[in-house]
Amino acid sequence: MTQTRTWNIEIMISENADERRTHAEARLHSGVRPLLRGEGVARRRASDHEVPEIGDELAVARALSDLGHQLLDAAAGDIEQFTHRPVHLVG
Repeated sequence: MTQTRTWNIEIMISENADERRTHAEARLHSGVRPLLRGEGVARRRASDHEVPEIGDELAVARALSDLGHQLLDAAAGDIEQFTHRPVHLVG
């Protein structure tokens, strides 16, 4: 029997033009475990062209990467509860 589950990721992006910084937060809503939240930041040098989409892409990619690492850590912790042995997962 096939079971289907849906997990949702909510991404919030904020840009601070004065600091040339974009911050992204990715929240995983699984309905199974407590909320996991990844964060990412992109900074623009003074000499860089102002292209907000690039800052958004970098910040979101970093937030999703952070979230992915947290999810691997959570899975390792869950496996350790069953095996009673240290687990090291790599992505």
